[in-house]
Amino acid sequence: MKLALKTRTLDLSAPVVMGVLNVTPDSFFDGGRYTRVETALAHARQMLEQGAQIIDVGGESTRPGAAPVAEQDELDRVLPVIERLHTELGCIVSVDTLKPVVMRAACAAGAELINDVMALRAPGALAAALDSGAGVCLMHMQNAPPTMQQSPRYDDVVQTVKLFLTERLENCIAAGIRREKIVIDPGFGFGKTLEHNLNLLGGLEAFASLGVPLLVGLSRKSMFQSLLNLPVEQRLIPSVTAAALAVFQGAAIVRAHDVRETVLAVRVANAIKLSANERK
Repeated sequence: MKLALKTRTLDLSAPVVMGVLNVTPDSFFDGGRYTRVETALAHARQMLEQGAQIIDVGGESTRPGAAPVAEQDELDRVLPVIERLHTELGCIVSVDTLKPVVMRAACAAGAELINDVMALRAPGALAAALDSGAGVCLMHMQNAPPTMQQSPRYDDVVQTVKLFLTERLENCIAAGIRREKIVIDPGFGFGKTLEHNLNLLGGLEAFASLGVPLLVGLSRKSMFQSLLNLPVEQRLIPSVTAAALAVFQGAAIVRAHDVRETVLAVRVANAIKLSANERK
């Protein structure tokens, strides 16, 4: 499987890790650490050395209860970093945004993938993604970050998320975005309880029939607080365990804060998966 980006193609015959680079003051795990451009670049360089194949730059926190960020503030945060990543490191850069103006500016600055928690539902987002030529990641989220964790409910979370992503996939293709440019993300922690997250993690194989790569973001999520009573600083082991389980069920891209450890877990899980497939 391959993912067509703006100027290149990403080989997904083996799963890859997307390194998280939040240039925000308030993200749930690393908020405030990488708000300076030079610090952000140094961290991105470290993640690439540890095996990340994509750097995902975000200028607006989407943690539960997060307040929206002004458009210009988000632009001021992400553009200098994306430009430097593009010109100095030449890596694949993803922009984590739901704003069409930021999508356009980020892709002009060198971003190759748009990672949108709203799945391109904001007015103008579909057109911005199409015009940019970038790849797109469509994520499921019930409601919006300020309210998404206020009593989320589903009759069948796997089928509900799959139906939503199927519809968004079809809408994007109808708008002119090629299927080979699209990734889907079930949105762990976005409008979901612990039970919903566990059901999704155990049911990821259901998304294979959509025929596009699957991205998962499980890194240091609050589900591990609910499940294990662990603060965010102590969630590394459950994060990489969940990442490995996701890869075994077909995840092609794993979004993570802890790149070195996640790369190792992903490689082990993929080797086991390949061995199991050979025996079938």
